[in-house]
Amino acid sequence: MRAIEPWVEPPLSAFLAESAARVTLLMTASGQVVAQHGFTRSLDVMAAAALGAGIVASTTELARIMGTASLGNASHQGAAMGIFLSPFDTPRGRWIALVVYGPETSLGLVQLFFGRMVADLAGAAPAAPKAGPVLAENFEAELNASLRSLFGR
Repeated sequence: MRAIEPWVEPPLSAFLAESAARVTLLMTASGQVVAQHGFTRSLDVMAAAALGAGIVASTTELARIMGTASLGNASHQGAAMGIFLSPFDTPRGRWIALVVYGPETSLGLVQLFFGRMVADLAGAAPAAPKAGPVLAENFEAELNASLRSLFGR
């Protein structure tokens, strides 16, 4: 597991142990990766984050056009694995979870333990830092440090 913010690790670790999820990605609503587990290539992480954020944005916009509240989460079940995609609110803003699970668990268990993880993340989140300049002076160094943290390089 890799996480940009250390306070995310305990709730995510508990979720992974309880749900038996194979792959999990936590990201901001814009697709910025916060934590991941199970991906072996950085390209896969970035593609999954972009696609997951795009799906959530699309369903949110469809709900708005239809004049209804958010459509909530999405799940897809295949023969060998399933995918659970859900936006959720944290003290740090709106995040999205993408979870891939196999036959050793079920959508119901993933959803149950996902709810617990969301509550645990809300309790573990530190107060939001003061907003700084949009592009900090050391933007490139911070970006490289974040990428090294996520991908272990």
